[in-house]
Order: sequence, then C-alpha cells, then structure tokens
Amino acid sequence: MSTRIDPAQTVSPAGYWDRYGNGQADIESPEEALKNAFGWCQYEGHGPGDELLGEPLTALELGFGRGNAVAVLAAKGIAASGVDVSPVQRERATARWAHLPNAEFTCSDAVDFLAGADGRRWEAIYSIWGAVWFTDPGRLLPLIFDRLEPGGRLVFSHAPPVPGAYGAQGMYGAGFTGRPVWLYRWAYEPEQWADIMTGHGFTDVDVRVHPAPDSELLGTLIAVARRPPRGTGK
Repeated sequence: MSTRIDPAQTVSPAGYWDRYGNGQADIESPEEALKNAFGWCQYEGHGPGDELLGEPLTALELGFGRGNAVAVLAAKGIAASGVDVSPVQRERATARWAHLPNAEFTCSDAVDFLAGADGRRWEAIYSIWGAVWFTDPGRLLPLIFDRLEPGGRLVFSHAPPVPGAYGAQGMYGAGFTGRPVWLYRWAYEPEQWADIMTGHGFTDVDVRVHPAPDSELLGTLIAVARRPPRGTGK
C-alpha cells in the first residue's frame, strides 16, 4: 500500500534554497567576495574565471545565490542581471550589492523569468552550479537560446555525473529526517551535453570535465556554447 503525501506538508524548492541561503554566512569582505566570485569549480582559486563569458556588455546569471558573480560583472561596467528562486537570496544579494548601478536581482523561477522576458536579450547567460543543473534542459535551453543575442554565449558548470546515472536525478532536499522536499538535478556526460545543446541550435559547443587541483578529487563539468551569429542562416 502506498502512502499519499499531502503537498501542503512538503517544502517547496524556493523554501529549500531559502534555508540554504540562511545557512551561508557573509564572512567575506566585499573585496574578498568579488575576488572569489567566479568559482566555476568547487575549489577556491582553482579553474577559469569570467573570461569564459567573452566580453559581454550584458549578462544574466541563472541562480545567483549570494550575488557575488553579478556584482563583479556590474563593477566592471557590464549590465549584469541575476534571477534566483529564493526570496532570502535576493534580499541578501540586494542588501549587499544594490549600490552597484549595473546590478539587477530578481526573485523568480528561471524558466518563468526567461519565458516572460519578452524583448530582453543578453550577450551572456551563465549558471555556476545553479539553475541549469536543476532544470530540465528540454524546457530551459530553448528559452536560453531565445534570450541570447546572436553570437552570445551560454556557460555553466556543475558536478560531473555519477557514471551510468543520467537524466533527472532525484534528491531529498531536506535529508532523510526532514519534511519531504523533492529536487531534481539533470546529469549527463560531456558528450551527451554537447549533443543536447547542439540539438537545441547551439554551436561552438565545448563541454569537458575540468580536473581538480588533486587528481584524486572530483573534477568539474564546464560547458561553453553560443547562439550562432547573424548571417549564418540559423
């Protein structure tokens, strides 16, 4: 006999990320936060930086967390926007970085935000262990493609997949002793990601696992692709 769980008793994904945000202490100074903002990899000071975005004038982060990456771009004069499903994260990011005139933080689901962003496009859209990992690429990638300027870049990073476990991978966001909250992450090998992105119209696709600073540690999957520029017939 199955047990039916009352949805009212579950924790929403936004609630999960609120709790995650509340568990992060802003112990860094603003200068340190900007220095370490572009952590594509999970090891501080390791891996590439914001050069993966090219030289955009406009950029959008999907799942901005503390807002540090948006802030570092805004500090360079880039019109930097970010969207995050967590009200707590938006409140904290705004409190810390609202003084930057080029920084914009929105609280919304990434799919809903992109679907409603009629008329807006960005030269770079990126996700650092963020919404691209936690969203069905069949829903998200077409929206990203539509919201990129021709020639614009998509860049994202997250953990490599567990071998043999691909597609949607479920997890209990509150652990095994908390209230039930279901989260899903989409896991693919680099060549699978490349095929998926190419199938959605992206070109110049480069997906690889960046090695950890210690060869015995877990690396980082990093993907870079772009929307074809104007005049290519796509």
